[in-house]
Amino acid sequence: MSDAAIPDVEPLLFGYGFEAGELPRQLTWQDVEDGSIARFQRVWLHLNRQSKSGQAWLLSKSGLDWLTVQALLQEETRPRATKHGQGFLINLRGVNLNEGSEPEDMVALRMWASEHLLVTMRARVLQSARDVDARVRAGDVPDSNGGLVAALANALTDRMEPVITALDDEVDQYEDDLLDPKVKLSRSALPEFRRRVLQMRRYLAPQRDALATLVREGPQAGMFTDQDAYYLRETMDRVTRMSELIETVRERSTVLQEELIQESTEETNQRLFVLAILSAVFLPLSFVTGLFGVNLGGMPGSGSGSAFALLVVGLSLSTLVTLAVLRWRRWI
Repeated sequence: MSDAAIPDVEPLLFGYGFEAGELPRQLTWQDVEDGSIARFQRVWLHLNRQSKSGQAWLLSKSGLDWLTVQALLQEETRPRATKHGQGFLINLRGVNLNEGSEPEDMVALRMWASEHLLVTMRARVLQSARDVDARVRAGDVPDSNGGLVAALANALTDRMEPVITALDDEVDQYEDDLLDPKVKLSRSALPEFRRRVLQMRRYLAPQRDALATLVREGPQAGMFTDQDAYYLRETMDRVTRMSELIETVRERSTVLQEELIQESTEETNQRLFVLAILSAVFLPLSFVTGLFGVNLGGMPGSGSGSAFALLVVGLSLSTLVTLAVLRWRRWI
């Protein structure tokens, strides 16, 4: 099937036009394409990054330069915030709460934020954007696009915090299981847990730095009010705390993994030690029984009825002597 035959996805997930003192106006894709959004004081467009129509609008009609459009459409991103011209290029990450997905497989939220235009883009459903959308529909509208950015960052953090807390609780449970002799901890559980922790950790520190950039440079650029900067600062502090918490969880999981490996090594050594003791006990017995088991003439005691009893007594004494020597050497 050719690309032309593949149906396009809806480019505009939701959008709003804002005027001072008025309720937000919900926008359609037709409003965006015909340029009707220019009459609003502020505009927020939440676009599907996988839409070809949306990509074409960004390239030809949005008024954004090529570098900005390329940054919004690139496949791989990391959290960052960069002042560019009259606005900010912002990439943030949120936990993946879609059905059948892992929360640590974090979803990217790309943004172009200026005083008059806020474009947010995502490839997969992002619950945090829906949270802010619900706020706007309910009439709780920030006074600036900087306020919308702050609300989005706060919503991303709200969704992320329970996931980080759950990881901390999970590592607590692993510690309890490791200390409980009745519980057998799976060797694959901790490596899988550490993989999830590292996936979250990968984005938290850059996200904190991105928010710090917005707090530092946003008010100077005139797009963020002091109130917006305050909310961003509080969000940054929460992300910093979560970053420190996930680092602690990572270190604890590393220690638990090392303890599990050490416990497994000690268990193996103990089993080898038991086998070595059994070998030491039965070595003299095997030698004697092997020697007396040869079918050759001249074997001592072959014609005596009490020879077998004497052999058994001698082997028993040999076993006791061997055990006594091992005990004396403190090997058992």
